[in-house]
Amino acid sequence: MSTQVIVYILTALAAVVIVLTRLRLRQETGGAGRFQVGRRLVDVHTTAGVLALVTWLLFLVADSDSPLGGGAVGIVALAFWWIVVVAGLLILVRWLPSHGRHAQSATEDTWSEGPGLSVLAHVGMLVGVSVFTWAYLTSAV
Repeated sequence: MSTQVIVYILTALAAVVIVLTRLRLRQETGGAGRFQVGRRLVDVHTTAGVLALVTWLLFLVADSDSPLGGGAVGIVALAFWWIVVVAGLLILVRWLPSHGRHAQSATEDTWSEGPGLSVLAHVGMLVGVSVFTWAYLTSAV
């Protein structure tokens, strides 16, 4: 399988992570976990994710001679992707164990039991964006 095909597959999976994270955390209660995630962090994740996806897709499909297919667009897209990764990993903080007398147990939701889905999605996003960065630096895309 070529690097370009892998990048396109990872791009589609990244879009799914962005959408599902937003859907999962849209509730006022902050979704599942031990801690509530701030609305701004979810907004940063979603906004940077949409901007990353749009600029990355423009970079991928545009001709390399056009302004949209140039290296600057790829760098901007990668910057947005790395913001998404950092925000996603910060969102995982809601699953950290809490200690103490008044500590609350984890809140489950209907999507999964425990943090498995969130960890898979956001660690997968870290791996995917690392692949994007490697593919960009080696001119594979």
